[in-house]
Amino acid sequence: MHHDSSDVSLLSIGRATQVMSLVAVVGALASGTASAAIQRPGPQPQPSPTPQQPAPPAATPAPPSAAPAATPAPKQSTPAATPAQQPSATAAAPQQPATSAPAATSAQQPVSAGPTAPGATQADALERARLTLGKWIETQQIISRERNDWSQAKEVLQGRVELVGKEVNVLQERIALTQKSIAESDKERDALTQRLEALKSTSGELDSAVKALEERIKSLLSKLPDPLATKLQPLVQRMPSGEAASRISTAERFQNVLGILNELNRANSEITVSYEVRKLADGSSTEVQVIYIGLAQAYYISPRGDAGIGRPGPDGGWNWTADKSIAGDILLALEVIQGKHPPTFVPLPLTIQ
Repeated sequence: MHHDSSDVSLLSIGRATQVMSLVAVVGALASGTASAAIQRPGPQPQPSPTPQQPAPPAATPAPPSAAPAATPAPKQSTPAATPAQQPSATAAAPQQPATSAPAATSAQQPVSAGPTAPGATQADALERARLTLGKWIETQQIISRERNDWSQAKEVLQGRVELVGKEVNVLQERIALTQKSIAESDKERDALTQRLEALKSTSGELDSAVKALEERIKSLLSKLPDPLATKLQPLVQRMPSGEAASRISTAERFQNVLGILNELNRANSEITVSYEVRKLADGSSTEVQVIYIGLAQAYYISPRGDAGIGRPGPDGGWNWTADKSIAGDILLALEVIQGKHPPTFVPLPLTIQ
């Protein structure tokens, strides 16, 4: 950019040199023209009869048809006579040398004065040349100023172009990073979509599994002892059926099923004692103590010594059979369970199906 400013400066110096040369040439031409106008032959003013009086200045010439009048010039220092008197003076000078003949001959022709004179024409041409030269110089100055302004504006524009180019590069880099991020997001979305489809498939399988477990638990309820069935009743009621199953999530249904299975597993691995009302062999009902060996067998004994054995029935419910022969063994087992007797082996009848 500094190279352009140097070029503009050198160009301005060259223009100034050309202008100075042109001014010198015009001045020389004007000087030569003025000298030629002075040396050009023309009407010579005739001196008055008084030798020491100055020659009269040229005046507007009279038309050729005007008759010359011989009027002697006065001896005062006043200007010469009018142009009408000039021809008579020329004619009244026969005693002059022969060298003055051309002046007399030219005096007979009308001489233009004022604006139409050759000197005035050259002065007008010189003035026009000076005006034209001034306009040219002014034009060159305007051109130089415009070039200087354009050089400065060019630097500003180039700076803006470079800045915009940098911004474009930054935006392109951001676009590339964004596109890369979008591609990675698309891959993650595809992976998540596949995982979602797999989870949906698994969820469908889990729905089928929990539904099968709920049906199985419902079929086992009729084979549970009364105390355990009563304990599991709140959890059993939470198992949905029909359209209500769609309003409960699979996780809640599994949680409920697992709660029931935990209770069944604990009851099946423990020996529990409960008080129940049983119908005896004579048809009377009384409160008895029942020992449950898991969920497979039970023994009861009444305060009067009535004893019996209970087992789950094939069609649901429990089947109770009276057997007073085992009353003593049942009482001993109760004392061991309650801690009233040291642990010992107690023989009791057991049936495995």
